[in-house]
Amino acid sequence: MTNETSTEVFARLCELLKFNGVDFKVLEHRPVYTSAEAAEVRGVDLHSGAKALILKADEQFIMVVLPADFSLQSKEVKQAVNCKKLRFANPEEVMTLTSLTPGSIPPFGTLFNLPTYCDNRLSENEIINFNAGMHTRSIAMTHSDYLAAEKPKLGDYGKIS
Repeated sequence: MTNETSTEVFARLCELLKFNGVDFKVLEHRPVYTSAEAAEVRGVDLHSGAKALILKADEQFIMVVLPADFSLQSKEVKQAVNCKKLRFANPEEVMTLTSLTPGSIPPFGTLFNLPTYCDNRLSENEIINFNAGMHTRSIAMTHSDYLAAEKPKLGDYGKIS
C-alpha cells in the first residue's frame, strides 16, 4: 500500500505535466463527489470531464478514462485488454493502488503504474477537466497535451449514459 497523501499525488501530477511541457490550469473549489457536481462547479460541459475508472481485468488492475457523461462498456474493454473477467476495483483496492478515494483520481495511470485506456470520444473536447488527487482541486488542460503526456491506449470503451 502506498502512503502518499493526495497533496503528494497532486505534486507528482504537476511535475509530470511540467516535465512534458504541458500548460494547465488549477481550480480550487468546494468538494465534489460526482461528475455532474464537478462539471457544475467548474462551469464546464459534463462531456469535458475525464472520468478515471480503476478496474480489475483478470488479475491486473488498469485505468479506463471516459468522458464524464459516458458509462463503461465492459465487452469492449475485455476485448481491448484480452481478459475474461472485468470488475470495478473496490474502494480499498483503489486506496491501496492510488492513495486516493474514488472520484478524486486523475486520468494518469502512469502515476500509479497502471496501464491507461482512454475512450476516443474524449477527443471531442479541446479542453478536458479532471479532479487532481482531491475532491477540492481540478485541472484543465488540452486533450492533445493529455495524449502526449499520458500516451493511453485509445479505443471505444464507453457509451453515452
